[in-house]
Amino acid sequence: MFKPARILVPTDMSDHSDMAIRHAFDIARTCGAEVFILHVVTDSVRQVSGDYCMDEEQLRVLESRVFDSARREVYGQLAKFASMGVSPVAVHIRTGSPHDQILKEAAERDADLIVIATFGRTGLARYLMGGVVRHVLAGAACSVLLVK
Repeated sequence: MFKPARILVPTDMSDHSDMAIRHAFDIARTCGAEVFILHVVTDSVRQVSGDYCMDEEQLRVLESRVFDSARREVYGQLAKFASMGVSPVAVHIRTGSPHDQILKEAAERDADLIVIATFGRTGLARYLMGGVVRHVLAGAACSVLLVK
């Protein structure tokens, strides 16, 4: 029987991601697995916008605020599942291409399983399996559970 010890759950804070987290927590509780929640900030702060440029310190402060806000949102999402009693749960925030960062996080955490929603926040999600999911499936070195 497959018994994962480390489960990675990417989230975009959508209802679909809620379902993936719920499934991951069920598996973690059954197997005694550790859970890693990952949110990827895709739009990094730009130093130059039109005629306005930020100095390095302003850029760092703004990026820090973006990451802090994302972390608060993820913890708010996880609060919905507090009654499930899963621990340990670690939250990680990264910036960049979601599928690249998911695969990097899975490798760095030596994940046995990635639990990911088939659809995210995009409008095309109703018609196509998400591009992020396709890339994760193609590049993952571990098992991937798709949650619909």
